[in-house]
Amino acid sequence: MVESADIPEIHHEHQHASNDDFRKFTGIYVGIVAMLLSITSLGGSNATKEMLSASIRTSDTYAYYQAKYLRESAAEIAATQLEALLAALPQMPQAAHDRTAAAIARYRAAAARAASDPSSGHGRKQLIAEAQRWERRRARAEERDPNFAFAAALFQIAIVLGSVSIVAASRPLVRLSGAIAVLASLLMVNGYFLFVELPFG
Repeated sequence: MVESADIPEIHHEHQHASNDDFRKFTGIYVGIVAMLLSITSLGGSNATKEMLSASIRTSDTYAYYQAKYLRESAAEIAATQLEALLAALPQMPQAAHDRTAAAIARYRAAAARAASDPSSGHGRKQLIAEAQRWERRRARAEERDPNFAFAAALFQIAIVLGSVSIVAASRPLVRLSGAIAVLASLLMVNGYFLFVELPFG
């Protein structure tokens, strides 16, 4: 038979064992949150790299587009000037006439290739489409990035609260940490898949 004097000691031992289990499982939980933080940081780093890469590619493609436009304009001007020359000199010798006409055809063909060149993908039409694709990739990366940034901050807060709850054996603190970690996880997943566009960031 347990004497009444032994009951507080048994209760204390039970509470001590319960706190040990709590600390053990909370430590595992904090480790999982730290792993999620690492995954979030990786996603944020990738989003930043994609944003920078897409910005550079967009800028380069638009610069190439401008160069093609200048080349097209120069070819058109040259062809127009040669056509005016032929019109002004109807008595031009046949050989000179033929060479001028051939030059006009080359300039017109060069202008047409500069405007659109599906075979190489380097015509103005193709370049503007490519630049717009890079702009969309940049915009998507810009939308992903705040999700990772907010998720990383929340995971860090959750880790701090979880660590404090281990020391204090505080179950309310670990519950608060868990709620924050769930919110951070949703933001992390949204960062990867963009199910919802954040109204801020």
